[in-house]
Amino acid sequence: MVSLRPMSADEFVGFATYFIEDYTRDIAANYRLSDDEALAQAKRELESSLPAAEKTPGQTLTAIIFAENGTEQHIGYLWYKANIIDKSAYIYDFYLFYKFRKQGLGSQAMHCLEADLAASGIKQIKLRVAAENAHAKKVYEANGYQVTGFNMNKLL
Repeated sequence: MVSLRPMSADEFVGFATYFIEDYTRDIAANYRLSDDEALAQAKRELESSLPAAEKTPGQTLTAIIFAENGTEQHIGYLWYKANIIDKSAYIYDFYLFYKFRKQGLGSQAMHCLEADLAASGIKQIKLRVAAENAHAKKVYEANGYQVTGFNMNKLL
């Protein structure tokens, strides 16, 4: 069974390390910046988005937990922000550790999130998937998410 719980300070350190590395690759590939520029941008964006780390007001950072046979394992991270005014939530990051992928656990985590958000009055979940991330796109589409547009850019 999969559940979500608030991220601990120690887990945030691991999350930040993973996130900066992953987001740096995303920025470099999708916005055609150098690795150094992408790394600097990833660090700036994480710091400005989460100035109080896992305790940043208005942001929800969770650990994805898998319980089986009386044991619990931390299997990934989920970061989102709920907007009560328009009854939506935006997923900033959803990550399962590699050894837990392709087992349906990502879908279970999404169902947990959806149930939690629906119980708090949220009616819509939004997110962005990087163009080359076919696996994430497949998982989201299998869970009922639809493409709503395309991000585009041009370097000058």
